[in-house]
Amino acid sequence: MFSSRRPDVPPNPDLAKAFDAAITQVGKCVRAEMKAVGGESAEPYLQKLEGELKAERERAMQRGAIDREWFQTTVRWLVEWVPETELTLIAALGQIARAAPTTLS
Repeated sequence: MFSSRRPDVPPNPDLAKAFDAAITQVGKCVRAEMKAVGGESAEPYLQKLEGELKAERERAMQRGAIDREWFQTTVRWLVEWVPETELTLIAALGQIARAAPTTLS
């Protein structure tokens, strides 16, 4: 089995699980036909978020941590369109932040 993780970076199963849970939560929001704060369908936002989560998951597994700038930018973008009644996505990102330290890059 080929692994793209750097050999000096120990595996972090909690980080992988946190990303997987966030990606699962995005899918639940799509199936529930979540609306954005402006009333429009949140599906385009959710699709973008899913892509971002998958890409950062891969990078985070390679370096063993999340990128602080990516995380901050993603959270800021998320709170722009997620209704106040739908905090599960924000909570899912919080789980990612708790699962691993951030990098300084």
